[in-house]
Amino acid sequence: MNQHNLFTVSQLNRHVRSLLDGDPILQDCWVEGEVSNYSRATSGHVYFTLKDESARLSCVMWRSNFEWQTYTPEDGHAVVCHGYVSVYETQGRYQLYVDEIQPAGRGLLHLEFEALKQKLAAEGLFDETRKRPLPAFPRRIGIVTSPQAAALRDICNVLARRYPLPEVILAPTLVQGEEAPAQIVAALNALNQIGVDVVILARGGGSLEELWAFNNENVARAVAASQAPVVCGVGHQTDYTIADFVADVRAPTPSAAAELVVPDRAELQQTLRRLQIRLLASISRQLDEKARLVEQQHLKLATHSPTHVINEYRQRVDGLIQTGQRAIIHRLALARERLNSSITQLNALDPKATLARGYAIVSRLDTGRPVTSVRHVQAGDPISVQVSDGSFESVVGRKLKHRPATPGGSTSTASQLGLDLD
Repeated sequence: MNQHNLFTVSQLNRHVRSLLDGDPILQDCWVEGEVSNYSRATSGHVYFTLKDESARLSCVMWRSNFEWQTYTPEDGHAVVCHGYVSVYETQGRYQLYVDEIQPAGRGLLHLEFEALKQKLAAEGLFDETRKRPLPAFPRRIGIVTSPQAAALRDICNVLARRYPLPEVILAPTLVQGEEAPAQIVAALNALNQIGVDVVILARGGGSLEELWAFNNENVARAVAASQAPVVCGVGHQTDYTIADFVADVRAPTPSAAAELVVPDRAELQQTLRRLQIRLLASISRQLDEKARLVEQQHLKLATHSPTHVINEYRQRVDGLIQTGQRAIIHRLALARERLNSSITQLNALDPKATLARGYAIVSRLDTGRPVTSVRHVQAGDPISVQVSDGSFESVVGRKLKHRPATPGGSTSTASQLGLDLD
């Protein structure tokens, strides 16, 4: 046996956790599946299972993350979860620590968006170095949009107001729907064949599904391959598409795109715009470099972070709370059973219950002593007789022949004493 490969259970679980925590893919991943065994503990943490046709994955979402959720899943919901994979050392179970849950439909579109974004970024299509500057004084401006779109009117109004000299060429296309991507690619190719100085790719705002044509890979590659620089003005300021990242310039709106492709009449504004572009590019490069350094330090700190220990104790406390609750419920049930048994026994020993069955307690009226035998009284002795609903006085008439006590007890009855009850 190799002593170097001998672990305790705790050491092995800790080693496995360190391997998972050091994997950058597992520390930032999306998982799709169906929700089952969904529950929320009294601490506010959420526990559930993600499953597909052949596997299951335990998941936990801390209260601090769950409180920011706008969507609450239920058993049977198809969802996409984001988080990191680690090990719950106490039970030796690996699980997904979730920080975001989305419904599967929208979540899948987001995953597809991120997958294509990472793919094109890895190819260098988002690099600032490949993006070309816009011409200071364009002579021919190509526009790719729908001829019925309000975006086209906005662009033409801005161009006429700011710089009315260029020739404007429209390459009409659909801007949403299944046929839109192919038409957008064809329109870009047509403008490059004609020859333009700059291209505006535009449409108004809409939902993620309505803007999905601009997240198409063929459209992105056509934008990157354009001979003329492309300004992308799709949607509103908060809308980002793949075309925005690939384009030479991203504009928040179609009107803003038109403002970017033509200069203002004031030379000072032209100079300031060029300086701004250079400054933003420099800042962007520095931020990217700093972001990479921060990410490296973050991965180093992750293996030494107390978060995992805290998470262990969080889950252990939940387990202890559940165990304590079950123990209290069990003890209360036992106590209740004991109480019911004692009540039953006390009821059985209650002398009033005996009196209710027709028996009586006879005592001498002069001494108050109970009469348990006919020998204790003589004819003419005054006595007191207690029955279930009260008592009355009587006088002993004649004594009958002594008989053994009945199985019910030795208590004397009025008939045994020959009482005069009149």
